[in-house]
Amino acid sequence: MLYKQEHHIFREAFKRFVAEHITPNVDAWEEAGEVSRDAWRAMGEYGFLLPWLPEKYGGYAADFLYSVIIMDEICHAGAVGFFAPLHSEIVAPYIMTYGSEEQKTEWLPKAASGECILAVAMSEPNAGSDLASLKCRAELDGGEWVLNGTKTFISNGGTADLTIVAAKTERGVKDSSAISLFLVPSTAPGYRVGSRFSKMGLHSQDTAEIILDECRIPANMILGERGKGFKYLMNKLQQERIVLTIQAQAMSEKMLEMTVNYAKDRKAFGQSVASMQHNAFKIAKMATEINIGRAYLDSLVFRHMKGDNIVTEVSMAKSWVAEMANRVAYDCVQLHGGYGYMEEYPICRFARDIRIFSIFGGTTEVMNLIIARSMGVI
Repeated sequence: MLYKQEHHIFREAFKRFVAEHITPNVDAWEEAGEVSRDAWRAMGEYGFLLPWLPEKYGGYAADFLYSVIIMDEICHAGAVGFFAPLHSEIVAPYIMTYGSEEQKTEWLPKAASGECILAVAMSEPNAGSDLASLKCRAELDGGEWVLNGTKTFISNGGTADLTIVAAKTERGVKDSSAISLFLVPSTAPGYRVGSRFSKMGLHSQDTAEIILDECRIPANMILGERGKGFKYLMNKLQQERIVLTIQAQAMSEKMLEMTVNYAKDRKAFGQSVASMQHNAFKIAKMATEINIGRAYLDSLVFRHMKGDNIVTEVSMAKSWVAEMANRVAYDCVQLHGGYGYMEEYPICRFARDIRIFSIFGGTTEVMNLIIARSMGVI
């Protein structure tokens, strides 16, 4: 069994936390366009941020399954816009793996407590999946790095206290060896938040533009070695994409659960909507695909925890699960009928929120390209 008794006990404890601190606030966060600082601090106070972090930095060295449980339950609560998984499972590991002892001591305890919200800034207006096309530059000026450029579609961008920024440090070099990573506090001179984006979904996620205009940071704020930024980003993509796949899978499970409950209660033509053969078969098909997704994902989580290189398999999972979850959203809205289009029904929000999962963290097309290349057909 993948999950042990202690994992099940933890899940029940986190469910209680969600019921008290997250579920009652989701609507307010959606309206405000961001998650409250109180929620981040509460997550930190109870130990639900960076649970994998060594105790010396403020964590409790939990295995990855605890992180999976946290992601599952946040998504089941309809709070997918609360990007604690980005903070804990995507951004913080860069600091843990590549940061100096000084950087880890300074920033990781604050991230674990919820005092410091983390973001990562890779995408630019003209550079998404093609990181080699970055325009953001960083130049050393005495004892400081000076950064100039604009980053876009930055999750947690409006509230982040510390952002990992990818920038080019080598003039005249066009390949990926020109990219370095920097830890940029939001208080740094020349750092400012630009536009906050009005999105189709994830309304409680503060997705923003970050503008670096002669932004100055100390020379020791470079993360890892100069020119190794692209390598570092590639090394962490497996973790990033499995995290996104876990969330898409959890959302598909919750959408089906809500829809089955609704379809059983909803009556039409003298019978429940669920009992009509066409609808029953649709539900059965969704349940089958969702269970296939969970079984494959669990196998990848197990291998990921062992440290296996499963970039291709994770690309398969991200591609398939994200598309499957979008199909589930479509059919679940359809089974709700007109009510599925109403904001008062959670399925409406889920259907809006799931759409991005086949885009961010690598589009379905990019995932399929990785898979095809691994098979030697491209």
